[in-house]
Amino acid sequence: MQQTVVDHIEQVAEDVVSLVLRGATGPLAPWQPGAHIDLALPNWLTRQYSLCGDPADQESYRVAVRHDRLSRGGSEYIHRFLRRGRTLDVSLPRNHFPLLPAPEYLFLAGGIGITPILPMLRAAAASDVPASLVYMGRSVASMPFADELRSSYGDRVRIVATRERGRPDFAALGAALSPGAVVYACGPGPMLAAAEAAFPAGRLHAERFRPVPRSFAPNTAFEAVCARSGQTVQVPPDESLLDALTHAGYPVASGCREGVCGSCELAVIDGEPEHRDDIGAPAGRMYACVSRALSPRLVVDL
Repeated sequence: MQQTVVDHIEQVAEDVVSLVLRGATGPLAPWQPGAHIDLALPNWLTRQYSLCGDPADQESYRVAVRHDRLSRGGSEYIHRFLRRGRTLDVSLPRNHFPLLPAPEYLFLAGGIGITPILPMLRAAAASDVPASLVYMGRSVASMPFADELRSSYGDRVRIVATRERGRPDFAALGAALSPGAVVYACGPGPMLAAAEAAFPAGRLHAERFRPVPRSFAPNTAFEAVCARSGQTVQVPPDESLLDALTHAGYPVASGCREGVCGSCELAVIDGEPEHRDDIGAPAGRMYACVSRALSPRLVVDL
């Protein structure tokens, strides 16, 4: 974890505040567009937010937080109680949504989904790569950083108030792209579903707020062997691997508990994981909050 100080809090849209977190003891860890951090809040909750500032600025991080009306305590605390000068611990940046080299980019953002997209557009513009952004929200007043985007990128940015004009035709947008162009999208589920229907899987890169509902075989019990200690932890059908390890005295970092943030990544030494995350676990890794085992036994690096 890195220690930061809340340097600035600003209302940037209806129900959205921007936080600038300055390193408390020196430069912060570097990051690339698409990265996010875990923010450890004083109310004992940990939440994940995409970095939306400038990667060249190693003195501070910027995130934006929408006040969720059904908040489980994270956004509620930030909007109601967090104040300038408060010390907060943040994780090292993680990036499950990296910006890959391409000859042309189309960025699609819905509401608070602009946060990972904003530094991507900045990076593309700085590299003189053709790039455009279609930014959607219920109304312009609900869309953070709309003025900043207009002033910085001009006609490369199209801002759409969907309450008035509806969602743009993604298929028509795709027809205007060059053959090697790629699409990056972040926003609510219906927007991403429309993007998936319009763009081939190899062209579209998407980041979700919530996992896609999927069906899996019924949970079965399995054993998790902690390789460093040799202890075996029993994981019953009604308990996650994350919770079973925590209850056995092996606390694992966690955040979303939905398989979308990557906080609880574990190295798997032996056995076959059943991946239920929405990130796409790399070989030899799994996310303990949702994933289970296809083999009777997993050996993990704990």
